[in-house]
Amino acid sequence: MVKDQPSIGLALGSGGARGFAHIGVLEVFEEEGIPVDFIAGSSMGAVIGTLMALGRSADDLKQLAGLFRRKYYIDFTVPRMGLVSGKRLEELFYMLTKGEMLENLDTPVTVVTTDLNSGERVLFTDGSMAKALRASISIPGIFVPARYGDHLLVDGGVIDRVPANVVTEMGADLVVAVDVSYFPETPSTSSIYDVIIQSMEIMARELVKAKKIEADILMEPIVQANNAIVFDDTESLIQQGREEALRQLPQIREKIEAWKGKRS
Repeated sequence: MVKDQPSIGLALGSGGARGFAHIGVLEVFEEEGIPVDFIAGSSMGAVIGTLMALGRSADDLKQLAGLFRRKYYIDFTVPRMGLVSGKRLEELFYMLTKGEMLENLDTPVTVVTTDLNSGERVLFTDGSMAKALRASISIPGIFVPARYGDHLLVDGGVIDRVPANVVTEMGADLVVAVDVSYFPETPSTSSIYDVIIQSMEIMARELVKAKKIEADILMEPIVQANNAIVFDDTESLIQQGREEALRQLPQIREKIEAWKGKRS
């Protein structure tokens, strides 16, 4: 059967708390009736994308954003491989995903992680959502890496900050990538968390120079400095995502119509 609509894939990038901007993007997609057929995400992008695929509306996600206050998921451990064990975080994800498996989602989702041992990208398309998300969001040095079989896994953003090519490989006709990175001119480096995050940001910036994000639409919603590990300004971040999605909406519609034109 010939398709009359392109399949649309979302690539949701890493960026800690700035990932809440993804909620604003999803809100606009909901309002405009733009279907999402495939999702790939790194770190917070994986969290938001998976919850969306589970059927959570943008309004639901706004409410859930409050659960990411540090007091709810920080469980300090004796520093060996990380400052935070990640057990409470995995428990939070288990609760939010109701213990579901990735392969049971109606909208296919790929969760991107990085293997510290091999330096390779490890993609999750099945298995426990909670375990995959816990691995993908594990910022090196802050969270203890997640062990999965022979793999020692950390934040997907280390190797693939905005996994647009993953969405293409999943079969999307049109790829919308959302990059929530931000590079302040005068970053704050007053704590060990700031030092680790700023190191990650520098690495991400260099990755951008070396590897262009291949997408039909690239959204860059973050227009003001937001600390990646401070979860206190969710409303502003969601609004920034919403405004960028509205700004890009004509281009998205244009790409959809152009795809239809090629098929007719």
